[in-house]
Amino acid sequence: MARPVYAGARVRALRRRLVLSQADMARRLAISVSYLSQIESDGRPLTRSVALALATCFPADWQSDQDHAEDRLIAALAEAAAEPLSGDPLPDGEALARAVTQQPALMRRFVALHAAWRRAEDQLQRLDEAYGTGTAGAARLPWDEVRDWFHDAGNYVDALDAGAERIGTALGEDPDALVRALRQRHGVTVRAAARDDMPLRAFDPATGRLWVDGALPAESRRFQLAHQLARMELGPVIAALVAEARPHAPEALRLLEVGLANYAAGALLMPYEAFRAEARRVRHDIDRLRRRFGVSFEQACHRLSTLQRPGAEGVPLFFARVDMAGNITKRHSATRLQFARFGGACPLWIVHEAVAIPDRILTQLAEMPEGTRYVSIAKGLVKESGRFERSPRRYAVVLGCELRDAGDFVYADHLDLARPDAATPIGVSCRICPREACDQRAFPPTGRPLRVDPERRDVVPYRFD
Repeated sequence: MARPVYAGARVRALRRRLVLSQADMARRLAISVSYLSQIESDGRPLTRSVALALATCFPADWQSDQDHAEDRLIAALAEAAAEPLSGDPLPDGEALARAVTQQPALMRRFVALHAAWRRAEDQLQRLDEAYGTGTAGAARLPWDEVRDWFHDAGNYVDALDAGAERIGTALGEDPDALVRALRQRHGVTVRAAARDDMPLRAFDPATGRLWVDGALPAESRRFQLAHQLARMELGPVIAALVAEARPHAPEALRLLEVGLANYAAGALLMPYEAFRAEARRVRHDIDRLRRRFGVSFEQACHRLSTLQRPGAEGVPLFFARVDMAGNITKRHSATRLQFARFGGACPLWIVHEAVAIPDRILTQLAEMPEGTRYVSIAKGLVKESGRFERSPRRYAVVLGCELRDAGDFVYADHLDLARPDAATPIGVSCRICPREACDQRAFPPTGRPLRVDPERRDVVPYRFD
């Protein structure tokens, strides 16, 4: 008989490090507050089911404290078993633990198969994108190369993020710190550009002058200053990353360099640990985060999608930006949801409605074809053009998490998460979406035989097998 395991100090330290109350942690672990209190005081041992819940809800944080191969395998198995493909009830923690104990090799193979299936799904989406844009069989465009580089990196660049965090933490919250650091460390003088023909940011290395558009909002101005400081302070790190990436197109080299500097600017303005802790404390309330760190709504959303530091991951989130035509111009996902790789998106996704309704946060509970549910928010934003003759830029940003993380997402509080029919059925792309009863379908699914009946007309003029 296995000896009881008492881990009160470890559980309590984890909860305090994540800035969670006992009620918050108990809710996520699906146990009572009194039970959690007894565990923390070593009044009760840590059962297999609670240990699995800890590994599932806080995978990186808990494993950093209890780094056992068997526990890691149980957590990975729980992740694979949570795929709602079969429709069967999810095995409980004790059943998963028995399976790992009795058939460890078989369970490792099951986890490996799940990982391979996920990679195949990702490859299918890449092929669908190439088919949809007419680039199948052709070399990737420079923009696609850079986007895929960040995607393959998990949208987290440790060397750059850690360096930017050190700089940002040292600068503190003084609004003039960026200007002072540029002047004192690098001899750069910041000037406000007032001419209409000036870019948002322009640096002249010969004179050491940095021109920033004086009409920019304060948070956009700070980002441009942070971009310039990051390029100067972290230039060798950026150069090494670009050299290691070895992009095929020459233009991709410059695009990656700019993308990495933008990444570093966000990490400088929102230092990793401070931002992660505050995000957990306010349950990812974007307006509270942007005020706390002096950034824009979009910048805060984007930064949340990058919190993937090994051993200190944030809540897995997806983020995307969509323009008026439905093109996805930014896309990052730390969740299983990978529709953000596409040039277009499901019309039932709430982000499209948000584009037409600026400065209002919309919420949605959505369900993918395989059954995974996501809570997402979308907000339409407008960037003024500065002149009557030029239209302002209108777009929307979307941020979301899987249903299992809804407890850490303040926007889920007023959604009916339990009702089976409460979720909006969405898909990745019409060309690979299997939903037949969808009035919004733009294209039939690839490779499915069509059935067209001239004597019958539905909203969609065909059916498929």
